[in-house]
Amino acid sequence: MFSYLRERFASHLRERSRRRARLVSKDGRCNIEFGNVEQSRFVFLIDIWTTILDLRWRYKMTIFISAFLGSWFLFGLLWYVVAYIHKDLPEFNPSINHTPCVENINGLTSAFLFSLETQVTIGYGFRCVTEQCATAIFLLIFQSILGVIINSFMCGAILAKISRSKNRAKTITFSKNAVISKRGGKLCLLIRVANLRKSLLIGSHIYGKLLKTTITPEGETIILDQVNIEFVVDAGNENLFFISPLTIYHIIDTNSPFFHMAAETLLQQDFELVVFLDGTVEATSATCQVRTSYIPEEVLWGYRFAPIVSKTKEGKYRVDFQNFSKTVAVETPHCAFCLYNEKEAKAKEKKGYDNPGFVLSEVNETSDTKM
Repeated sequence: MFSYLRERFASHLRERSRRRARLVSKDGRCNIEFGNVEQSRFVFLIDIWTTILDLRWRYKMTIFISAFLGSWFLFGLLWYVVAYIHKDLPEFNPSINHTPCVENINGLTSAFLFSLETQVTIGYGFRCVTEQCATAIFLLIFQSILGVIINSFMCGAILAKISRSKNRAKTITFSKNAVISKRGGKLCLLIRVANLRKSLLIGSHIYGKLLKTTITPEGETIILDQVNIEFVVDAGNENLFFISPLTIYHIIDTNSPFFHMAAETLLQQDFELVVFLDGTVEATSATCQVRTSYIPEEVLWGYRFAPIVSKTKEGKYRVDFQNFSKTVAVETPHCAFCLYNEKEAKAKEKKGYDNPGFVLSEVNETSDTKM
């Protein structure tokens, strides 16, 4: 009993570590880390727009709030310095005929409020710049221009973050498992994909990459070696009419990397199948890419997907997503090589073949009948 539990625990740990080692998660995120990068992190500031867009919302909002508060407080200090140098503050006891640079600035708090009013163009009318000093006029112009730049950049970044096609990709879903079964008399690897919105993806194109570790004839070990996997539907793999769930399939022929795999050895393989779907969002005309991956434990040999589309009495087509990832066991050859051998044997049964060892010998007939 103890040995059984130990085996189960060890297999669970192996499976868990294997699932963690995948390059692309089920939701399309890439699990990769860059180490010992020679370039400084300040190079990301050169492309500040992309850097801001790639940040998570909590960091983006922190930068957004900090930019506004920081600029308001910085210019509040400058307005306070202007008032201090011009001796407009109450502690200097200005005369009745004294004209300040900014009306009604009595301290740091009022200078901060005036900075806020200037940058966001609120204009309450209580505090205002006078024509007494050119420094205040220059500072007013500079803050107004800088405020427009900050406001435009931050609002544009938030709007671009909201409208990014990555959010559209979340409404494209793949089946939890891939299956291997016969389709059209051929052994195929099948995956189901669905569009959860009624709006289409224009010019959709689907393809795959098989990632595995290979050793070249020269002895070089290549980790994450990429092999192209062609996926098709009955109408082709480009310009898909993606209005209802589609079942895409890859034909396992002699050119396929799955040709030498069998049902008994599939779980012993070390590979990751990454599937890509590219398209253009109909509403925004922005390009969109959806990714997912499958490891050997998620590839079911000898199964097919359950039907998902039906037609109601009213003539409408109904998609039942309860059966989206549901699979049904079917009779399937345990390897692609066996299927092709079976087809070849059946084809030979229908043909005649010459026997090169057959020799026709003539026999002389003698008549034993006597008259």
